[in-house]
Amino acid sequence: MTNAGSRVLIIDDEEQMRRLLQVAFNAHDYNTALAVSGQEGLGLATVFRPDLVILDMSLPDMEGIEVVKNLRQWSKVPIIILSVREGEADKIAALDAGADDYVTKPFSMGELLARMRTALRHAASPDVEPVLNFGDLEIDLAHRQVQLEGQEIRLTPTEYELLKLLVSHPGKVLTHGQILWAVWGPGYEKETHYLRVYIGQLRHKIEKDASRPQHIITEPAVGYRFI
Repeated sequence: MTNAGSRVLIIDDEEQMRRLLQVAFNAHDYNTALAVSGQEGLGLATVFRPDLVILDMSLPDMEGIEVVKNLRQWSKVPIIILSVREGEADKIAALDAGADDYVTKPFSMGELLARMRTALRHAASPDVEPVLNFGDLEIDLAHRQVQLEGQEIRLTPTEYELLKLLVSHPGKVLTHGQILWAVWGPGYEKETHYLRVYIGQLRHKIEKDASRPQHIITEPAVGYRFI
């Protein structure tokens, strides 16, 4: 899927920000629609049918997180939060509610556009692919096999389940709690030390340089993203 023609819904009550985003997105061949409130954004989403939503957390009529929850009742459209709020709790709440990414203001337009491309690629991919390729890294989900530069990598069952979860959501930030619940089960959402240990082990096995990971990216105090 190319970016050309992709529909982006911008929900932000700050006029200058809306116009800035619209000009930048249109220059990269996106079609845009603008909303100044949560209700207007939800209404536009049903008509405009966006391929991606850019959403501010602070809106005049409702919190951005409520917009996320409403959208997730009927849509899987990628949602990127764009907010001045930098707090860990705000980021985790938005991601747990169903947002795909969280970018804080001020931001780099280049980084935002890159995250948008990643979200759109993920949304365009089938939910389940038998073989996933990330450069020199190949994951065969059907046969539970992992190869790096053509060489098989042996993973423990837990390492494999962790990797499978991450690669199944490429580009999406998964919170510590989401990962722990999915891999270890209910009741382990606070056991972040488990996650640090296994992420470290996984990086040593699948990254060319574990100290400078190219695939498993840390989102400080929030979680991890696989690219």
